[in-house]
Amino acid sequence: MEETLTFNTQATQATQATESNTLQPIDEYEDSVDDFELISIEMLQKEGISSGDISKLKAFGICTLKAIQMTTKKNLCKIKGISEAKVEKIKEIVAVILGSGFITATQFGELRACVVNISTGSKEFDKILGGGIQTMSITEAFGEFRTGKTQIAHTLCVTSQLPLQMGGGNGKAAYIDTEGTFRPDRIREIAERFGLDSSIVMDNIIYARAYNSEHQFDLLNEVATRFAEENGVYRLLVVDSIIALFRTDFTGRGELSERQQKLNTFLARLTRISEEFNVAVFITNQIQSDPGAGLTFVADPKKPVGGNILAHASTTRLSLRKGRGEQRVAKIYDSPDLPEAEAVYAIGGGGIIDAAD
Repeated sequence: MEETLTFNTQATQATQATESNTLQPIDEYEDSVDDFELISIEMLQKEGISSGDISKLKAFGICTLKAIQMTTKKNLCKIKGISEAKVEKIKEIVAVILGSGFITATQFGELRACVVNISTGSKEFDKILGGGIQTMSITEAFGEFRTGKTQIAHTLCVTSQLPLQMGGGNGKAAYIDTEGTFRPDRIREIAERFGLDSSIVMDNIIYARAYNSEHQFDLLNEVATRFAEENGVYRLLVVDSIIALFRTDFTGRGELSERQQKLNTFLARLTRISEEFNVAVFITNQIQSDPGAGLTFVADPKKPVGGNILAHASTTRLSLRKGRGEQRVAKIYDSPDLPEAEAVYAIGGGGIIDAAD
């Protein structure tokens, strides 16, 4: 049985049942989420793989059979102490257990039924997202400063813990902070807005400050291990921001190619984690001036950093900009299943909210 989350709400149960802005905790995950099964690599011991080799795989962030299936032989051979022959054997075992990978469209539809939408805190914002940011995918938000990127991340850390029927994921959150912008006080304020015990909400968020791009990789491996150990408990992974440390560690045109290769590897691992553990990955991104914008009729002369590599890795891309007064505007910039649309929102004491008319 998966671990469940429990909250001590600030209102009575009777009040919770009647007030729409005060939330009731639920005791179990919905069946559709429970059906999402992970197979630990510990099973490999039954097939003759030593516990030492399994520990080496875990140190590399590979904790499930699905992760082995999603990792190339070339990358598995990079793990110190794992020979090419051992990699071949592991791959063969996993192929037998998990099968070839082909399933019917009906079966894939059943798998997609496990997807959870996590509310942004704003009904209008959620509407253009089809109910909120989705698990099993990467949602990228980019924009200039003070457009609410980090505030969305903070709000999601709370809403991801809400019951499913209230727009949450009934799960914990993990936060990788590359710019030092995470603020516990904001989490407490947002938790109070939803009538949740802020101390419990805080305990359900694991946080790490990344100081360079290599450290960022290490933290991602640790996250994968945590997610596997606490099977099905986590619903959100935030990386704020995805590109900052790569831009710091790799400077100039001479290192651009290496930076993009490293970024591509990191994004591939994020994609694997989102699908492997059914979590929503929310990443923030910076923008830069577009030198070619002046030669064409472009409304916004700025573009997101990261190039095509980041553009192709993100499932849904959100462009954020400032509106009138305290209003902010979110636009579906790119998505495989969402039409281009805009939503007006605001940043309040309780996080992301609907903008006042």
